[in-house]
Amino acid sequence: MIKETLISQFQNRETPFYFYDMDILRKTISKIKAANTYGFHVHYAIKANANKEILTCLFDAGFGADCVSGNEISKAIQMGVQPSKIAFAGVGKTDKEIITALEAGIFSFNCESLPELQVIDELAGKLNKTAPVAIRINPNVDPKTHKFITTGLTENKFGFNHQDLTKLAALLKSLKNIQLTGIHFHIGSQITDIEVFKELSLKVNAFSDWFEEQGLKLEHINMGGGLGIDYQNPETNTFADFEAYFAAFHKHLKLKQGQELHVELGRSVVAQCGHLITRVLYLKEGQSKNFLITDAGMTELIRPMLYQAYHAISNLTSKQEEHAYDIVGPICESTDVFATNLWLSEAKRGDLLAIHSAGAYGEVMASQYNLRDLVTSCTSDNFRS
Repeated sequence: MIKETLISQFQNRETPFYFYDMDILRKTISKIKAANTYGFHVHYAIKANANKEILTCLFDAGFGADCVSGNEISKAIQMGVQPSKIAFAGVGKTDKEIITALEAGIFSFNCESLPELQVIDELAGKLNKTAPVAIRINPNVDPKTHKFITTGLTENKFGFNHQDLTKLAALLKSLKNIQLTGIHFHIGSQITDIEVFKELSLKVNAFSDWFEEQGLKLEHINMGGGLGIDYQNPETNTFADFEAYFAAFHKHLKLKQGQELHVELGRSVVAQCGHLITRVLYLKEGQSKNFLITDAGMTELIRPMLYQAYHAISNLTSKQEEHAYDIVGPICESTDVFATNLWLSEAKRGDLLAIHSAGAYGEVMASQYNLRDLVTSCTSDNFRS
């Protein structure tokens, strides 16, 4: 997956660091565009990876932005995204962030509660502006993914539940500085069963009809993101099934005349292009297992510790007979474990390991816990230049 010519250059770099294969990213972008024959609007979810080179590549390709903070909105605009292509989600938007979005003139606030609508209306009135809003609704669809990244079930902190809609309709008609433009859904992340998006589409059709019956016109439907990748086989199954993803909406979602469809892809765009490169510090022999202690830990990639997530790991230096190891980091936490009982080419101090499929929710979630240095990054373009 990582070219041999690059591995020799990695030896001279201080570890740990993130390596992004820009050829993989560009191929992913091409596949998304080829699959999107329906003219759907694609927003990239900045929260997945906010690396400057990554953002430049994606926004130069014409994607809009899905933002969940005021700083993400400012970053998107700084990177050249037109405000008319920026959606702003999040259950806890601050007044400062709302004002940032209002002054920028973004495409849509994805609103998640009655009090939030009232605050946006008040702030928009003070600025003499009208806020375009899409109502985020929990369709109670099981995304069949990890419970920590499920977001669309009833009694989740995100979005409106079905029983809230009558109060919502009355409130929307009373607010003077709000313009309802759409409805928004996001049921979770790392969804690999395309049937889930079919079920979501059928439920969205019913919600769309309900809003029309209330005399509330919807200009767009935002289906969120959530499309997953193959973490088990990143080399042989590098790209998500974008064709099936878009086709599920085209086939099952009944857009009304003049309605537009928006989606917010994140993980499926950037995950497979990223690798965390780390060096073996020590091989520690236990009574029943062997530990490989690396210089990367949960401060560089927290997904395995936070979500019990699996990442393929390979020894870039050694091609020897495989042995079983627990791959652990240096952080003073027992949970600082990347993998247990993982079969890996025989390792020694100084070997370089690659933790694959780390382009999403990796570098962007890094911390300086234990006062560690913040992880650095480079791209394949850097090595060519």
